[in-house]
Amino acid sequence: MEKFDVLVRGSGCVGRSLALALGARGYRVALLARPGAAPKPSGDVRAYALNAQSVRLLTRLRVWETLPEDARTPVHDMRVMGDRAGAALHFSAWEQGAGELAHIVDAAALEDQLDAALRFAPHVQQVTAPVPATLQALCEGRDSATAAELGVRYERHDYGHLGVATRLVASQPHHGQALQWFRSPDILALLPFDRPEPGHSYGLVWSLPRERAQAMLAAGPAEFESALLEATGGAAGSLKLAGERQAWPLQLVRADRLCGPGWVLLGDAAHLVHPLAGQGLNLGLADVESLLEVIAARETWRGLDDEKLLRRYERARIAPTWAMGELTDGLLRGFASQAPVIARLRNEGLRLVNQAGPIKKWLTARALGR
Repeated sequence: MEKFDVLVRGSGCVGRSLALALGARGYRVALLARPGAAPKPSGDVRAYALNAQSVRLLTRLRVWETLPEDARTPVHDMRVMGDRAGAALHFSAWEQGAGELAHIVDAAALEDQLDAALRFAPHVQQVTAPVPATLQALCEGRDSATAAELGVRYERHDYGHLGVATRLVASQPHHGQALQWFRSPDILALLPFDRPEPGHSYGLVWSLPRERAQAMLAAGPAEFESALLEATGGAAGSLKLAGERQAWPLQLVRADRLCGPGWVLLGDAAHLVHPLAGQGLNLGLADVESLLEVIAARETWRGLDDEKLLRRYERARIAPTWAMGELTDGLLRGFASQAPVIARLRNEGLRLVNQAGPIKKWLTARALGR
């Protein structure tokens, strides 16, 4: 049986991007879909917030420019509101000298274009069973069976929340502005989008305690829309459902190691964070970038399976993924607290950060992937 340079386990966006990037550099790559992976739901309503670093990677892979125009919407401004009047934080691309803060991308469209690119990748072969390879890249997502077989252990914290997602159409235009409310105990984000109605659509990501989330999933359209109006205070106008409602459990997850002899973890197989900062896929694509840099800089005599080589990747990724996990976890815990003292501190913190130019600029730069 032919031996490949790399077996990529998992054909989500991270796995497909890695396979494309390695294939473009001449490596022989086998791409294996995760065994037993659930099929994507019909009417997929997921949307990704991609930073500049992720866009640059997808551009190099010749995927970004093939996305339909209405499947990638630039975010020029973002407003974050607390649960007290006057507690707000405003981020602007103009203040950063950037064209946009992020792009909101249709998940299904991105996966379609990655698939299309793979069909024309001569060094990538899609396989239906594991094949011999020098290096295994595990991109199987949460609960990776292969990682468990290799003895990887995970630190897990279940937030007791579900992330509820859907598509909405607003009575007011979004003007490329993202809106987010840190309420106690839920967090609601409206991501500007151009599907199904250009200039008036949003992707919703609503982190809710499990029982409340289940009630919102079961609610009729009018009840759900009424709850949205109450939560947003009408800041986006009236909001109408324009897609199915889908949900998934929210966790903070960290692997105890990212590599071993002949294997490496990337994406959700390595780390999961709360979606409140929209950084999940950005972290996974940054994993891809980092592994590519390590492989490109390897000594000619060192094999792809060399654990010392792979440790360089691990060292490069530990700090940024840990920091993002701590940031999102701290924000969620702080805004979920019902204690009056904590409520005053968190809302005053938003107001002070909004007035502190250097701190706000630093936070924006991190979100941009700079």
